[in-house]
Amino acid sequence: MTENINLSDGEWKLMKLLWEKAPRTIAQLVSSLKDDTAWTKGTIFMMLSRMEAKGAVRFKKEGRSKLYYPILKKEDATFYETGSFLSKVFEGSIGLMVASMAGQKALSKEDIDELYDILGKAEKETDK
Repeated sequence: MTENINLSDGEWKLMKLLWEKAPRTIAQLVSSLKDDTAWTKGTIFMMLSRMEAKGAVRFKKEGRSKLYYPILKKEDATFYETGSFLSKVFEGSIGLMVASMAGQKALSKEDIDELYDILGKAEKETDK
């Protein structure tokens, strides 16, 4: 697993695009984000430079363009972010998180069924 890399909300937007399809140029990223953000080429360049320093992306020079690739795997980023969120908000307790969601009636019948399935599979794995 890659080291823990903390991504800002904006960096997540860029990573999602790169995980979806890579490589991409800055111009392609600007075009993909134009309806969602008002980011300029300069803004995206600055963010990519920060992300490169963190070890989340890399680039390859091709002609006058830089092609950006993700280094950080989506699964690793999701795992780290989930753990960080649980730790920060719910003191690391999945039970507290689910209780909070249930208390706010934020869980649908489908969500509850999915949780039962996940817990059943997890229980079978721990019995092995």
